[in-house]
Amino acid sequence: MDKTIFEITKMDCPSEENLIRMKLDGISGIKKLDFDIPNRKLIVFHKGQTDQIEKSVRELNLGGKRISTEETDQKDFAVNNDQKKLLWTVLGINFAFFIIEMTTGLISKSMGLVADSLDMLADSFVYGMSLFAVGGTLTRKKRIAKLAGYFQITLAIIGFIEILRRFFGHEKLPDFTTMIIVSIFALLANGVCLYLMQKSKSKEEAHMKASMIFTSNDVIINLGVITAGVLVNWLDSGKPDLIIGTIVFILVIQGALRILKLGK
Repeated sequence: MDKTIFEITKMDCPSEENLIRMKLDGISGIKKLDFDIPNRKLIVFHKGQTDQIEKSVRELNLGGKRISTEETDQKDFAVNNDQKKLLWTVLGINFAFFIIEMTTGLISKSMGLVADSLDMLADSFVYGMSLFAVGGTLTRKKRIAKLAGYFQITLAIIGFIEILRRFFGHEKLPDFTTMIIVSIFALLANGVCLYLMQKSKSKEEAHMKASMIFTSNDVIINLGVITAGVLVNWLDSGKPDLIIGTIVFILVIQGALRILKLGK
């Protein structure tokens, strides 16, 4: 049995973890995957196929780099029976906040909230693919990945068009109070998801380090929308909202392209 350690520099939250799991799912030699999100490490227990595993990790463009490969005597791998329940929980939280942020974003005329809602939807897609593709064929998984990826890109493009329309038009200022309050709750929701996923690994990792929160892309996005809300009020301008919306839409498209890679 071999143990290969990878450094995944762009693995900031459980969403990237599930992308990696789906990418490596078709490699029969893999016996177990251990994720250390705070330290951005992936440990793969496998029999042979090192080059194929490394190639698959690199193809996700998450900054994956093989650190070491060595033999190990470990053979017994405990199965996490609670994983499916946790995936349903975080999927539900993310999808609920997709609806909340999309609705409040449209009502308050905030593109930042609308864009962040799509980021929540992107995470929901990843968790959903992990659930619904369990036990399914590789072809089915690829089909689901393609549909999810193209759907995200379509929504993001529509968002870009709306941002351009507002930038050159004379839209009413977004409601900064709604932006800040909703983003604070979204920030808490992301924190809960990260905690639940980290807690599921083992008793030793039952806590969530504070550094893990602040290095998460999702949390940074929430803080960005909050900051944009403050600037909208301070500058009496809708430009900060449009800027954060543009940044988040770009991140959503990048996530969609990663999902599409799973469909190849």
